[in-house]
Amino acid sequence: MCKYNILYLVLPFFVVLCSFSLRCNAVQSDIDCLKSIKKSLEDPLNFLNSTWKFDNQTEGFICKFAGIQCWHPYETRVLSISLPEMGLKGEFPRGIKKCTSITSLDLSSNEIYGTIPSDISKLIGFIVLFDLSSNLLSGAIPSNIANCSFLNSLRLDNNKLQGPIPPGIGLLGRLKNFNVANNMLTGPVPRFINATFPPESYANNAGLCGSPLKACATKRVGFHHIMLSTVLNRRVQFACGFVTGWSLFTVLGIYLFFFGLPGVKKMLLFINKRTKVMVIDGNEWPQREEVNNDPKILKMEKIVTRMSFMELSKATLNFSQDNEIGNGMLGKVYKALVPNGWTVAIKRFHVSEDLEEEFVSEITTLGSLRHPNLVPLIGFCYERDERILVYKYMPNGNLHEWLHSTDDKARLLDFPLRVKIVLGVAKALTWLHDGENFHVVHSNISTQCILLDENFDPKLSNFWEATLAKTNDIDSNLSLFPIVECLDFTTYKKDVYRFGVVLLELLTRKESYILSCSSQNLSSSSFASPLDVDKLLLGQGFDNMVMQLLELASDCMKFIPDQRPTMQEVYQTVSAIARVHDQTGDSEIQLHLD
Repeated sequence: MCKYNILYLVLPFFVVLCSFSLRCNAVQSDIDCLKSIKKSLEDPLNFLNSTWKFDNQTEGFICKFAGIQCWHPYETRVLSISLPEMGLKGEFPRGIKKCTSITSLDLSSNEIYGTIPSDISKLIGFIVLFDLSSNLLSGAIPSNIANCSFLNSLRLDNNKLQGPIPPGIGLLGRLKNFNVANNMLTGPVPRFINATFPPESYANNAGLCGSPLKACATKRVGFHHIMLSTVLNRRVQFACGFVTGWSLFTVLGIYLFFFGLPGVKKMLLFINKRTKVMVIDGNEWPQREEVNNDPKILKMEKIVTRMSFMELSKATLNFSQDNEIGNGMLGKVYKALVPNGWTVAIKRFHVSEDLEEEFVSEITTLGSLRHPNLVPLIGFCYERDERILVYKYMPNGNLHEWLHSTDDKARLLDFPLRVKIVLGVAKALTWLHDGENFHVVHSNISTQCILLDENFDPKLSNFWEATLAKTNDIDSNLSLFPIVECLDFTTYKKDVYRFGVVLLELLTRKESYILSCSSQNLSSSSFASPLDVDKLLLGQGFDNMVMQLLELASDCMKFIPDQRPTMQEVYQTVSAIARVHDQTGDSEIQLHLD
């Protein structure tokens, strides 16, 4: 009995140790990946040698390397490697396999020679963007590249590649950018199931043929050979058809004899399995992604990656209630682990034509804009009546849950941490309001739409009510979304008002509807009192600064919009307070697209 008690005591520590070990292995794997790349490539311009330093072992240090992008600046998992025009020499670096989460690889305009590895899909199985253009690659394009099923962009132009283009590439349903121009390729151009590419994508390959190039020459075959082949084929087809038909007829007859007509439905389900159809929520879905060339969908695919309903269903165990982590006005949210190891949040919209505009708005804004305080949108699904968005998972949920669940949970949000959160929100709104090529008004700021990552950095979400105005030349992808020529200043002040409500909610832990109802009578003299402040913040040495933030909230919530400050002024005020507690190192507000 004693040894079982010891086992129960040791087991939790063993589990923690294993999880820590797995995390360390994942981190070390990405570090080894970059070390391998640096070692395997000559660097005559001394680019990697001068910028990739491995003597710093702090968390996320490789994310600061030139050309490296991670999911999060402090998370040692490589998302993208971009090293174009660096003068790098050598064969394709097989060590890339150790970057297990990589989705984008650009080694264009270097001197990479040799062949593309025949097992390329095992090295970069989850790659979305793959660019090896303008190098010295030779040999054939490996057929294995067709197994990189997430590919959205493939560029192999301006090399010395020979042989045919693997037909399997045509089955890559997500492929939207493809270029093999200026090689020595021969044979027919693949038939793509979900895209068409112009002749320029195949230019200067004298041996290529087929649409959109010249037609391929057909071989002349003798008449008697054709007749003999035709007769043999027909006999074989008849024999196969007869045997198959007789077998099915016999089985169906026996089935009906013993079980009657109700059993026919089960028989059809058996046939459905053979045709790779699954039933989810009472509907049949093909296991392959459905092809849809709707222009609107094609535009959305240029913004974020399109994902199939089947793969999202598998990731959530058919949208199991056990995986559900939220249920809102637009739909339910599920936590899931996708094949490349990312943990994601999957929002499945309610079936309603009225939500189409909200769905497109979310893709247009979050998909097109990049900022550290906006939640990353990873992909979308648009099949039949299904509308699904896939985001990076935020492990600390939303701000509302932390403020209004229990005192113990709210106690973890001390004053410096609350200032950090409000500063991030102010910075994001300032960036949205004052962008160089765009102005965006969120219109729906609340503590529910402020998500918190593992470091409690805030991420704005829920952009389905956002309003967008262009200033200069705006990205054509944004044309999906209704764009106004100019935003009235009162529109911006709506965000300022809602920010004031969030700030008060953060300081008082009162629900937003209570604060909004009393806002018309709000003034710094009547409301900004220690009696209204969350008791967990009082007596901690921050009372004076709490009063400053209360006064700022009062200004943001003034009844007359013209009397409210701009978000830039709000950010400057919060930033000044945050610097006292070293919550920001910013010396200026960044107002440019990343």
